[in-house]
Amino acid sequence: MNKIADCPAERATYFFGGKWKIRILFNLFNKKKVRFGELKRNLSKVTQQMLSKQLKELEQDGLINREVKSVMPPKVEYSLTTFGLSLIPILKSLSSWNNKNSRNISLNLNKNFDENRI
Repeated sequence: MNKIADCPAERATYFFGGKWKIRILFNLFNKKKVRFGELKRNLSKVTQQMLSKQLKELEQDGLINREVKSVMPPKVEYSLTTFGLSLIPILKSLSSWNNKNSRNISLNLNKNFDENRI
């Protein structure tokens, strides 16, 4: 077993780590079912390739459903699974922690921000 699997917190963050995954999960939580194009518009700075990669990883990890509707043109909708929904309170808790510590977080981010760490 590798080191990441030995730490429960690291093992948990494996599922939502990545620059866009938390934003994707919150979009799906807020809208229930979302098509790829709508996600792309909501996350305007993400590339199509990166969005597709992150969605595939979230689906493989069991956090989201990908439903293909057999209409012309084909329609694909994404939604949270029960497992994905179970992650939302944790993400909200992180958001709350950020709000409570926004001054320290802002100071340190402004001083030490490194895009590659995300």
